[in-house]
Amino acid sequence: MPAGDEENVVIVGGGPVGLLLAGELMLAGVRPVVLEQLPERSTAYKANALIGQVVRFLDHRGLYRSLGGRGDRPQPAAAFLFGALPLDLSGLDGNPLHGLQIRQELLESSLEQWARDLGVEIRRGHRLRELRQDDDAVTVRVQGPGGGYQLRAGYLVGCDGARSEVRRTIGVPFTGHTDPNVVSRAAHVTVPGSSVDAETAEIVLPDGDRIGLYAWHRTERGTYVVVPHGPGVSMVSVIEWDGPPVADEIPAGVEEVRASLCRVLGRELALAAPATAGPHLLRRRYAANARIADSYRRGRVFLAGDAAHVHPAVGAPGLNLGLQDAANLGWKLAAQVHGRASPGLLDSYQAERRPAAERVTMQTQAQLALMAPGPAVTALRQVVTELLENPAVTGQLADLLAGADVRYLMHPGPPHALTGRFAPDLTLRVGSSDTRLAELLRPGRPLLVDLTGGGRLAAPTGPWRDRVDLVTGNAPASPADALLVRPDGYVAWAGRADGDDLLVAALETWFGAPQGHHPPAGALPPRADDSVGRD
Repeated sequence: MPAGDEENVVIVGGGPVGLLLAGELMLAGVRPVVLEQLPERSTAYKANALIGQVVRFLDHRGLYRSLGGRGDRPQPAAAFLFGALPLDLSGLDGNPLHGLQIRQELLESSLEQWARDLGVEIRRGHRLRELRQDDDAVTVRVQGPGGGYQLRAGYLVGCDGARSEVRRTIGVPFTGHTDPNVVSRAAHVTVPGSSVDAETAEIVLPDGDRIGLYAWHRTERGTYVVVPHGPGVSMVSVIEWDGPPVADEIPAGVEEVRASLCRVLGRELALAAPATAGPHLLRRRYAANARIADSYRRGRVFLAGDAAHVHPAVGAPGLNLGLQDAANLGWKLAAQVHGRASPGLLDSYQAERRPAAERVTMQTQAQLALMAPGPAVTALRQVVTELLENPAVTGQLADLLAGADVRYLMHPGPPHALTGRFAPDLTLRVGSSDTRLAELLRPGRPLLVDLTGGGRLAAPTGPWRDRVDLVTGNAPASPADALLVRPDGYVAWAGRADGDDLLVAALETWFGAPQGHHPPAGALPPRADDSVGRD
């Protein structure tokens, strides 16, 4: 095998997490290969929104507008839900909860185009058959449309979903709990003979009864929500805690969703499949399913996204969690490939991202518990409703939902309030023009922002200039004299301009020893050695 081929990365799974990771690696000068077993992109109806800090990260990469974002930058949500209870965020100072309405199919399409434009090779219809690793590389056997072949690379990342073949192959336990008695069903349907009251936003049934829209409703038997999806089509989602047993091998149908809703409502209701063109949502899953991989890494193999964690879908946190896995891992893996990673850099991936998964698993289970039927839960909801009148509680929950409550440990010494947090959306004066910090982070490189006005940080940080960009400017509203921002958008160091020692410690911790002879980040290593038929 020619020298250097082991410096490539194989990504198994071409969903949003795998595609974002591939783009991040390309930005950092590492050429990945994406193996996706589906011959064509799935049109199945999955997630329909991004919630949390990942919205701002996508803005850092210049993707916010192309994904359907409104305005020149993400704006925080004025309201949300926690456990189906209304969360008023309109008066919250520093609201961290951002949202972006987009179907997963369109998200995947946009990320795939972005990755291809960067030069990522995506192999559709290629399935992982075997994986083994040694001290120097990972070797995989792949079945492609033209036959089997072998591919050898320096690292492999499993982004292949909750039933991850990569996780199974490397023997990582998926620890947690699944309650088969709590079942969620959802479908796009039509309600024959119904109409929508324009004033109350309720579905008016032929017999005069009404079903409220948008908000979750609890009954003695479960919880449901109905949301208009288009002319004559509604999205119905139902959760039952003690419904009839389900068989995974039998696909869900509209009749099954109708029966579930009728049990929860306590009355018969006619539902039918939409007559309009799809794709249409039709899904059944265990709602109380929470599991986290015991380890995010085995040697040269990593796990990200649903391959590393699953949780209740309440509040739609999955893409926020998984895509930030990719953002966290990409630049670290690239630094290792280029030979300039500090000791322990790759281990920091699990150290930072597994606690984030634990927080999401905790809060989604808590939300699901608040939605369950029963008088004890009703009493608990009354207590929580009263607590939500306190802005401090609302702010804490907003941080939790956004993922902003997780603070990374960045370097020795006393941290600034911003250190370990996601970078603020600052507007800077650079030269004679104004720019946003998000725009300066478009290249995906580490960034040192010197706001002292005198450029005094240029000299002490010079030995890292081959891998850390320096921008000098001013920002009257900045909470710090300078910021060192990692490629994933988190502040590695912030403080006063005279805090050079801590800045140097942060540079060494995250971006390696102060040497100037590393290859430039834009230099792509050769492609991996692979050939069809080498089984």
